[in-house]
Amino acid sequence: MARTARAAVYEAPNTPFVIKTYPLRPVAAGEVLVRVTMSTICRSDIHSYEGRRPNPCPGILGHEIIGIIEEIGAGIDKDMRGDRLAVGDRITWSEYFLNGDFYYRDVHDMPQKCHGVRKYGHDLADEDPHFLGGFAEYCYILPDTGILKLPAELSDEEATPINCGVATMVSVTEAAAIQLGDTVVVQGLGLLGLYGCAMAKSRGARLVIGLDAVPDRLEVAKRFGADHTFNIKAASDEEIVARVRGLCKPDGSDAVIEVCGVPDVIPQGLRMLRTGGRYVLGGLVNPGANVTIDANMLVKRWVTMRGIHNYHPRHLIQALDFVMANRKRFPFKEIVDSKFALKDLDIAFKKASERSVLRAAIVP
Repeated sequence: MARTARAAVYEAPNTPFVIKTYPLRPVAAGEVLVRVTMSTICRSDIHSYEGRRPNPCPGILGHEIIGIIEEIGAGIDKDMRGDRLAVGDRITWSEYFLNGDFYYRDVHDMPQKCHGVRKYGHDLADEDPHFLGGFAEYCYILPDTGILKLPAELSDEEATPINCGVATMVSVTEAAAIQLGDTVVVQGLGLLGLYGCAMAKSRGARLVIGLDAVPDRLEVAKRFGADHTFNIKAASDEEIVARVRGLCKPDGSDAVIEVCGVPDVIPQGLRMLRTGGRYVLGGLVNPGANVTIDANMLVKRWVTMRGIHNYHPRHLIQALDFVMANRKRFPFKEIVDSKFALKDLDIAFKKASERSVLRAAIVP
């Protein structure tokens, strides 16, 4: 009898998810079939669902995924670290796989920006192998995907965000060049921002300041390394900038990290920086994120401004190592604060969109 499995299918923006059944075929060479144990709703999933980000339809959203290996194809025997892979292993994997021109990988060491790169949760469900997203019972891992075996002591809640949010923030904080004694401002205290605070502290920042408009997040951020937090809706831009600069003596912050996805915060962030400061953008993943800035400020104040999108495979390894090394210092497990069944995906998306939960998990 042919095997089948269920998926919550995204048929069009802002329409209910539909539970559909697709066939499960045997794995081909270089593939792995995983039984999904948990996937979490990333903010980019919400942007796709709401039609603010292009995404193929019908599709299976979800790219923050972990699961148990059920089948392994020929040619796959080790993970990125060289550890043996076997049926029954719990794994995570890179959010993208290579499927085209390798120029950026081979020449510029930027595999995440190769032309033709494809991402889990961003593919058509009607095409073989159907299961390429997290909001389903199974997911196929295709060739040229980075795979990592997960330590047994790591909970699903700690492990699931590693292959997107955590790895992305490894890339972002690396680009921010945070050093011992630096002062760092994090704009946005969702999952990315919380990990950004924690990583800034672990990199040796002497002072971390978190900014957000959701009051509950301001207190949570203090448990993840933020020394001070400010509600950006409770004061004017000028007051917020003055408070931040007053804490970052003598001339402003060494680095500012944007992970809120709101382009209007950029001018404010630039004014917080010292001369020679670094500004890294990591949250503006939607087209049309237009903003007006005084470019003279970049020149006169020697500001470095850089965008980061996706991550290098090594960042996935570093993300796992960071969580393992700091899981007793920071309460990573509490970030995933709600769980839903596959059939309740509409409810989960609503709660995640209105920010009444921090990170919603789907447990098929």
